[in-house]
Amino acid sequence: MAFTLIDLPFAKEALAPAISGETFDYHHGKHHKAYIDKTNAAIAGTDLDGKSLEYVIAAARGSNQGLFNNAAQSWNHGFYWHSLAPQGGAPAGDLASAIDAAFGSLEKLVALLKEKGAGHFASGWVWLVDRGGTLEVGETHDGDTFADQGVNPLLVIDLWEHAYYIDHRNARPAYLDAVIDQHLNWDFAAENLARGSAWTYPA
Repeated sequence: MAFTLIDLPFAKEALAPAISGETFDYHHGKHHKAYIDKTNAAIAGTDLDGKSLEYVIAAARGSNQGLFNNAAQSWNHGFYWHSLAPQGGAPAGDLASAIDAAFGSLEKLVALLKEKGAGHFASGWVWLVDRGGTLEVGETHDGDTFADQGVNPLLVIDLWEHAYYIDHRNARPAYLDAVIDQHLNWDFAAENLARGSAWTYPA
């Protein structure tokens, strides 16, 4: 069974001006679609055909870099769309308590996400993850992912230039300010924390 390009969970103009509809046309409609298409082509007719995307990622890690890159990027992008929301709101309940315990305050977490995101060299991702009951900010380079790493990802922010170049040119910090301050989906993070296990790409 082939993987599908999941729909955006919001209208493509809903995050403008932080992220424009034009960016989503390219980022979702072309980049994410290409990762899905290449993953499907690589597993067609193999013993990975019909397996979950998480299984494919774990199987390809360290043995098939091309398949790993496309499968991991497919997962990361699906998770990223859900990490965004038109109105980000604020953490509450158990998530807010976990943030305070790990970072001291939401403000300190926000500052750390921005610092790590702005300072990350070249392409990659900055994550909020739950590692055994403690929240951490982590980074992965290029197409790497936390999908198969034994942690529970709560949120992710894409640091590849195609995520922000149309709207912010080379000013990654401006993109991070706009997304982190206004459009992180804290409800999604809370759902991931409450579930206690990593999100799975929709079949």
